[in-house]
Amino acid sequence: MTEPLLARRKVAVVEDNADNRVLVGAILEGMYDVVAYASGQDAILGCHEAPPDLILLDISLPGMDGTQVLRALRADPALAGVRVVALTADAMSGARELYLGLGFDEYIAKPILQAQDLRDAVDQLLRTD
Repeated sequence: MTEPLLARRKVAVVEDNADNRVLVGAILEGMYDVVAYASGQDAILGCHEAPPDLILLDISLPGMDGTQVLRALRADPALAGVRVVALTADAMSGARELYLGLGFDEYIAKPILQAQDLRDAVDQLLRTD
């Protein structure tokens, strides 16, 4: 008798830049089921309907920025416990501490220069679930 296949973990990428969505998807493909959203509003609705295991959330989104999206996610009982990573070009000194202090579970600076660094961060966060 064969063992049942384990369901792959689902990672949501919330990023308004299409090239960045494609890049993150390419880095994580084969390891995770990746769903992408171009806006915060779409992400909130989509994640509520089908909650992911992890959300990579751009901070500079049009209309509703990443910190506003995070607050909405945390206010939704179905999504409050989902780990959310700030994915941002803000790499100034103290940025990591700022985003962690706002309630993000991790911080990853863009541009993503090493694909393995992103894979390692996602693996680590999903292992601690």
